[in-house]
Amino acid sequence: MPFRLLSPAARAIHCRWCSTLAYRRRFILLLLSAPRKKHSGSVSKCSARDMSSNNFDFETKRPVNFRLCNLSSYTVEVLEIHADNPKLQVLVIPGNPGIVQFYKDFVESLFEQLGGRASVIAVGHICQTKKNWERGRLFSLQEQIDHKVDFIGQELHNSGVPLVLLGHSIGSYIAIEVLKRCPEVILCIGLYPFLTLNQHSERQSIIGKIAASSVLSAGLSFMVASLGLLPKWASRLIVSNSVGKSWSKTAVDALCSHLMQYHTMRNVLFLAMTEFKKLSDTPDWMFMRQNQGKIVFLFGIDDHWGPMQVFEEISKKVPGIALSIEREGHTHSFCCTEAGSVWVAQHVASLIKNQISSK
Repeated sequence: MPFRLLSPAARAIHCRWCSTLAYRRRFILLLLSAPRKKHSGSVSKCSARDMSSNNFDFETKRPVNFRLCNLSSYTVEVLEIHADNPKLQVLVIPGNPGIVQFYKDFVESLFEQLGGRASVIAVGHICQTKKNWERGRLFSLQEQIDHKVDFIGQELHNSGVPLVLLGHSIGSYIAIEVLKRCPEVILCIGLYPFLTLNQHSERQSIIGKIAASSVLSAGLSFMVASLGLLPKWASRLIVSNSVGKSWSKTAVDALCSHLMQYHTMRNVLFLAMTEFKKLSDTPDWMFMRQNQGKIVFLFGIDDHWGPMQVFEEISKKVPGIALSIEREGHTHSFCCTEAGSVWVAQHVASLIKNQISSK
């Protein structure tokens, strides 16, 4: 409802809410960019640093923690690094495959870029895990969206710390759908977003046909899973010399340990099928316009999942939304390389700082 149509009492409540939210965002920005206190004695001193700096304090370098999370009777994998006194929470929602191990380098880099003052959590998709916890059941796009909402409700809702959603590829679409149901989210960032079908992409056409056929999906899943029966060194060699030529060791290991499982590959294709059905609809431009101050997108210069025509369409349909283009030569699967993980982490940290400061 437009502000001018509100009653005087509602206007007063609205103004107080906006004032409180603006103060909260400025307070978060101040805390994120503030220098750490210096310590005396044998403890090394830490210097002040900007979030976008490449020089990290040793205190912000922490290994990622892996755990299993049981939620609504489903078991998923979670990667996380918790700050000692977090001023912000960043929830990473993966693309498809939704295997969190692909994002290990990115999660660690983002934690460093945010100065160790924000907790960074990546939650995987149901049944895209190393172990077949769900006994081969197939999960749709809507079920994965519902799961992320439930995860926030169980794991993050009562923390009292502001939440930023960070979606990659189809994870960007999921993040927007989560934003619709979780208004407490202060910022939603889509990386290389997959928001609508690309009718000009031959690769999408091929994937769509395979995913739509249960016979072809089962056959391809069986072929991929058969590679997982090879000795580890052999499967790694195959990946390193094919799809993962430029990939990091972390990404190669993630593909070999998780994607070369029948239940995972089958779920990747089933999720793709439901994605293609849903994304044949027109994007929700009205919601994006109403929440343009909360939504940010990063596009790739040559990305068939988020092509430039989608970038241009968003610019026209939602002219006030924050958009940027990555021109550094990274790919849609940025998290599979160390260089891509670091660059995108730097960009995301800068986006968070800039968006909060502009509120």
